[in-house]
Order: sequence, then structure tokens, then C-alpha cells
Amino acid sequence: MFSLVNFCGYAGAEMRAISAIDIALWDLAGQHAGQPIYNMLGGRSRESIRVYNTCVGYGKYQDYSAVMEGRAGELALDLLGQGIQAMKIWPFDQFGTTLAGPAQPRGEVRIWGAASAAGVLSHYLDNAELKKGLAIVEDIRRAAGDKMAIAIEGHARWDLPTAVRIARALEPYDILWLEEIMPPDNPEAYVRLKSATRIPLCQSERMFTRFNFRQYIEKNAADIIMPDLSWGGGFTETRKICALADTYYLPVTAHDTIGPVALWAAAHLMLHIPNALIQETVRGYLHGWYQDVVTNPIPVENGSLTLEARPGLGTALQPDFTSRPGAHVEITTNTR
Repeated sequence: MFSLVNFCGYAGAEMRAISAIDIALWDLAGQHAGQPIYNMLGGRSRESIRVYNTCVGYGKYQDYSAVMEGRAGELALDLLGQGIQAMKIWPFDQFGTTLAGPAQPRGEVRIWGAASAAGVLSHYLDNAELKKGLAIVEDIRRAAGDKMAIAIEGHARWDLPTAVRIARALEPYDILWLEEIMPPDNPEAYVRLKSATRIPLCQSERMFTRFNFRQYIEKNAADIIMPDLSWGGGFTETRKICALADTYYLPVTAHDTIGPVALWAAAHLMLHIPNALIQETVRGYLHGWYQDVVTNPIPVENGSLTLEARPGLGTALQPDFTSRPGAHVEITTNTR
């Protein structure tokens, strides 16, 4: 399948489709053998894996609003109360957009940050905006001290000079990692960023297959590797990415925020690989819509995730998943 789609370029919907099929096949193999996938991969390296909370808002956990409304320190204490000792935020996104330019009326151009009050965004960050973003990190440190690890998400909004500026400004706050602060297309830019800061760099879910990750690993452009099983090749490909990272003594954290099947798959892999660092979760999703989709909630307690020894993934779609009100089902009749 990969060879077929690679003829026209693989890193897109085609790779996500291959990933879904790969995860489904591993699930079927595990069910047939009566073994959880982590055993099919070769066994556990650990009984549990620490989790961090990506501060997305959902249901009773409006974590994003807490961060953006000046309650980041309060949120950190709440997470610590649940045993979660790491959180991911994106305090600078509010001032930037993609490097392709902002979604704005034609002819409206931002010059040196002057239009920020009007809601016009660019990839330039002025001094006031930098301080406002740092204030969120400071609030967490004041409230939680060193008990809370802080990861910074960049969502690929910044150019190299601004990325260096953000990274250096964050250095006094003992940041867990700086993630995808620039677009992931040019590893040489990350080599330059890495040489300019002591903050660990995390590269990330938009890197598809071992061929993308190889450039970052071999060129010393990343400190932490973050693949997504449901985007970048399923178990079959992602285990190769993790082995490549382990060859260079680099830790791995698996991406979440996109659905319960992806999280269950990531959990099996993270319990198996020797170089697993921490697993991404969103507590609003865990206690919210994930439970509407699959039969068993993933076990997270006191800031750690574990899995029971159920065959395959260990969960399945809810019986009424395709028949519930509002479900949209498409069926193809193409048998070729």
C-alpha cells in the first residue's frame, strides 16, 4: 500500500488511511492470539507510563479557557491534585498564525505588531506580546513551583529569528520541551535553533514515517521524538521510528488529542518501547467524548496510564457507534 501511494506522495490522507488499517490489523492479530498488542510487539518494558495534560478545553474541564483567562497557575494546582505533573500549553499562539499569512481581509497588513489590537495576526512577536505569553508560564511557576513540568507547543507559527527569541526567553523557566515552534519542513532550521537554546526541542506529529524523522534524528535537530501512530504509519512504522530514536539515545512521547483509538494504540507502544518518556492525554477527552466512542475508558490514575491484559487494543467501538442519532455513514460499492 505504501509503495502504491508513494508514487504520488504519501504524507497525507493516504498515510492516515494506511495507519488506520495497520492498527486494525494489529488489533485483529491480538484478538486472534488472545494477547494484548504490547505482547504481540514483544512485551512490556514497564507497567505504566506517566501522562501529561494538553490543556484543551472539553466538558467540565475548560483547561484552555483557564490558561487564556489568567488562571494557568490555578489549573496547574488542579492538575497536581489529580496526580498529573506535566502540562502542555501554547501561550504564544494568540499572537501568531501560520507563516502562509493570517486569515484577514485583503490589503490589511500588520506592521511591527501595531495592528494586534485589531485582531490582525502575523508571525512577528513584539515585546509586549512576548511578555504576555511569558506571564502565563510565570503564573504556573508561582503557583506550582518546580512540581509542574511545562511543555510549550508552537503549532508551527514562527520563523527562525522569532523561534530563537521565544526559546531564549523561556530558558529561565526550566521548560520540559519546545514543540514544533517552526514548520517541520526544514530540519536545518531546527539545527540552527537547537544551537541557539538549551531548551529541548520536540519534533512532532506532522512528521510522517521514519523517512521524515530520520532527517531530524541524524542531523541532531531534535531532542524528543513525537510520532503519531494514526498519522504516520500505525504500529508497523512507528516502532521503526522509536527504534531509530533509541539508536541515538533519544526519548519518545506519542501524540494524542485526535481520538481514543489513537490513544489506545499509543499506550500499547509506550508500554512496550524502552525509550518511552511520557504520554500525551487530554483529561477533558478522557472523561468526555472518548467514552462515547469506545467501550472501555483507558485507565489513568495518579498521573500514570496502564493497560489491562485484554486481547488486541483492549477496547472496541460502542455497539451503537454507527447507528446513534447524528451519525454519518458512507458505504462504497466499488469492489475493484
